Amino acid sequence: MRQLRRSRHRFLALLGTAALALAGAVALPGMAQAANILTNPGFETGSLSPWSCSGNLGSIVSSPVHGGSKALAGAVSSSDNAQCTQTVSVQPNTTYSLKGWVRGSYVYLGVDGGASTWTSSPSAYSQLSVSFTTGASQTSAKIYVHGWYAQGTYYADDISLDGPGGGGGSDTQAPTAPTGLTSTGKTSSSVSLSWAASSDNVGVTAYDIYSGSNQLLSVSGTSATVSGLSASTAYTFTVKARDAAGNTSGASNSVSVTTNAGGGGGTGFKQAAPYLYEGWGDPPNPTTVMNATGVKWFTMAFVLDSGGCTPSWDSSRPLTGGVDQTAINQIRSAGGDIVPSFGGWQGSKLGANCSSASALAGALQKVIDAYGLKAIDMDIENTDEFENEAVQAKILTALKTVKANNPGLRTIVTFGTSTTGPTYYGNRLIEQAQSLNANIDVFTIMPFDFGGGSDMYGNTVNAAEGLKTKLKSTFGWDDATAYSHIGISGMNGLSDQQENTTPAIWTQIRDWSNTHHIARLAYWSVNRDRSCPGGGVVSNCSGISQSTWQFTSITAGFTG
Repeated sequence: MRQLRRSRHRFLALLGTAALALAGAVALPGMAQAANILTNPGFETGSLSPWSCSGNLGSIVSSPVHGGSKALAGAVSSSDNAQCTQTVSVQPNTTYSLKGWVRGSYVYLGVDGGASTWTSSPSAYSQLSVSFTTGASQTSAKIYVHGWYAQGTYYADDISLDGPGGGGGSDTQAPTAPTGLTSTGKTSSSVSLSWAASSDNVGVTAYDIYSGSNQLLSVSGTSATVSGLSASTAYTFTVKARDAAGNTSGASNSVSVTTNAGGGGGTGFKQAAPYLYEGWGDPPNPTTVMNATGVKWFTMAFVLDSGGCTPSWDSSRPLTGGVDQTAINQIRSAGGDIVPSFGGWQGSKLGANCSSASALAGALQKVIDAYGLKAIDMDIENTDEFENEAVQAKILTALKTVKANNPGLRTIVTFGTSTTGPTYYGNRLIEQAQSLNANIDVFTIMPFDFGGGSDMYGNTVNAAEGLKTKLKSTFGWDDATAYSHIGISGMNGLSDQQENTTPAIWTQIRDWSNTHHIARLAYWSVNRDRSCPGGGVVSNCSGISQSTWQFTSITAGFTG
């Protein structure tokens, strides 16, 4: 329940009837049904190929689905409708029937340059259907599905295009493999690539860029820039060509590139930053804690919405000029710094309440500007943010925006976990981060409130290893790179569910974190870093026997 840890509180005119009339609506002759000529129509392969999605906003999900075990999710943003397309070979002067099952606000299905249809906002899957006739010399058609700007994630499944294949038969010949793959430039977080064009009996429609077995993106030309990479890290890339029938070539030559070092001369982001909360729990003087423990960073909780997408501390304390700024000034005067945490378990949250990703980015920017921040943390929890995939995408898009607008800013997302790693929504958050190229620096898990687990060291390590595995499979990273993007945020002493993390266990977790060179170590909270054996789960002490500021001293020994 995490109550102790978090106790605080006209759609556009162009959607008119005329604008949405089906293009080229005519009386169509009857047609014999043929096999579905789309490739991967139900997304059951677990990958997008041969579909291509604008802005890398498409991903494969296991829920909700219409049929089978997979479906397409389009993470619409305020500036991109997440259009996903597939180009197929068709015959001239021929009628085709296009159908698909969709779910979400304002979802469209159609053929590029021709007929389309849409539905407003089904809460469950509903079927769209439209027919079109090809032109006298037409040999290919681009099928698309998309949502609408800032209307939330849409889902699509079991899309069919019935009619004869192109050229009077099926195209089974794959393109030749691309050649001459080379790197044309790099930064600390991106690599630019180019290659020579492939040839095909019908025509190449896309090139898929891979790192190992992971497909990173698809492009139509012979160059691409892969972003969201880690600094000072080696990557190996290959490229495959694909035609309209979904035939895929062999891999190109491989090219290995090491990204540049990150800003400030460092090779990675390391942060020991326990939570400090001015809202309750007898807030300690931060300078006293710093002098006693050597800790330099604090995570300040929580920035919420005070109405109208306006950031303030706990929705009630002023963003500047109050007790929070006083604490921040004290920390900085003592040679330290802070990272604000946005969100948490409850309260009026900016991620849920701001109307769009751009509005949320504007709210985050106000806090960044107010304090000249080096890092921000989005604590994504509960059903309003963590278990809402559209809000997840809104938050990630906003983080991508502020990171682009503030060079050197580090972005952290914090979320709950199971004892074996991310849950469904944690996995979805990571997948959306990859699809959006959000370039998140640290994925921090909160390994507690498991439901009474007794082995807090073992459960924490297992959860972190599960996160590492997910990061590797999603981003194509090796072990070291995945660890360097991991954070752990524990709970000292007794958790809400009476789990007990002792100073000895926290020391084990700290040492494991150093050995595996993760990025961030935090805990909730410094307010509770005081002894009260038998005191229960309360706001100003840990509920166990310990020395004053003992957990903070242990955390200060985190070096990554």
